Amino acid sequence: MTEIAGCFAFWAWLRLDRSPLWLAPSIASLMLFAYLLTRIDSEFAGRAYAAYGGIYIAASLLWLWIVEAQRPDRWDVMGAAVCVLGAAIILWGPRGA
Repeated sequence: MTEIAGCFAFWAWLRLDRSPLWLAPSIASLMLFAYLLTRIDSEFAGRAYAAYGGIYIAASLLWLWIVEAQRPDRWDVMGAAVCVLGAAIILWGPRGA
């Protein structure tokens, strides 16, 4: 959610004519996101980033619902479920020796 919050704050400043002060939480959120992403315990960073994509999609829909008060429809939910399933397969799928 930190990446979404950081991007939203930047978007709000740029597109909604919010104060430039919105850039401070944007930068802080994006820095926290980058740090947290390095904490993922994965053998390969590329795999962790790929799996994160599925989680990002689901989190974006939660943001849409909670922050923007737009309830995701069944297609949004189904698409997010497919993405989260794909992320799980990437992270925890059996690997050959």
